[in-house]
Amino acid sequence: MAWRFITPRRLRLDTAGFGAAVSLMLLLGVALAEEPAGFSGEAAMTHLEAVAALGPRPSGSDGMTRQREMLVRHFQAAGGTVRRQPFQIRDRRSGRVVPMENIVVEWHPERMERVLLAAHYDTRPFPDRDPVEPQGTFVGANDGASGVALLMELARSMGSIDGPVGVDFVLFDAEEYVVAPRDPYCLGSTFFAREYAAGRIPGGGRHRYRCGVVLDMVADRDLEIWQEGHSASWPDTRPIVDSIWGVAARRGAREFVPRPRHTVEDDHVPLRMIGRIPTCDIIDFDYPQWHTTEDTARNCSAESLAVVGGVILQWLQELR
Repeated sequence: MAWRFITPRRLRLDTAGFGAAVSLMLLLGVALAEEPAGFSGEAAMTHLEAVAALGPRPSGSDGMTRQREMLVRHFQAAGGTVRRQPFQIRDRRSGRVVPMENIVVEWHPERMERVLLAAHYDTRPFPDRDPVEPQGTFVGANDGASGVALLMELARSMGSIDGPVGVDFVLFDAEEYVVAPRDPYCLGSTFFAREYAAGRIPGGGRHRYRCGVVLDMVADRDLEIWQEGHSASWPDTRPIVDSIWGVAARRGAREFVPRPRHTVEDDHVPLRMIGRIPTCDIIDFDYPQWHTTEDTARNCSAESLAVVGGVILQWLQELR
């Protein structure tokens, strides 16, 4: 896999000469290139607050249904091709069938070589690590809504992504449909990976993924994104880590720490181990409000979202 970084060159004109230059270009029939949209941390934060305002969003809940409808409308309005990937499980405690659904959003679907950007969009049923209210209300502003919000804002720029590589956003259901200690994690990504490995791609596509990136807990006010242990050690994911942290270094994003720290069992594991998609995990695992009632929007930051979103957008723009 070859990773090549392209530094855009911009023509600088003084204000007085700008109108004359534009007129001359139009007279000569020269097309004016539209500059790619940037990433707005403030807009991403607005999306995060809107998602968190829906309240708890565990798999199979009314909150999850409202969120899913909102996301489908949002990505369709932004020009994405939305595919729905339903599945179901049987709850280990009640025995009831719980309907679930991954959402796949395709950008430039005609491009056969693709990358995958993923986030889980469910919340844990309860804030089980809360020292006071372990059965209280959990809205998952960072653990759930932050990755979703980043993709919602990133959608604004996807139409301008040039080059040969297409992009799919995948929102996984049931990453943490967990109440009892033995309940499995990452149900949505496991289902997606098995379907992909069997050649069953939503929409019937025949593409293959070059690589993937999972975005999880990326809005912490005190942002520190260390390289995740699996991602940094697997030979096929190490080049992805190096390329993303390389973009961060060139942007001066010190929040991306270029060393491993935590090893996390996240959605990137089934994507790689079952789907054979080399996938790295971008996660700030040092979040004091993790799985507590304090995981709310006030402990999240537009500046943190801007840092991560800016790095990912530039990384996508440089893929060749």
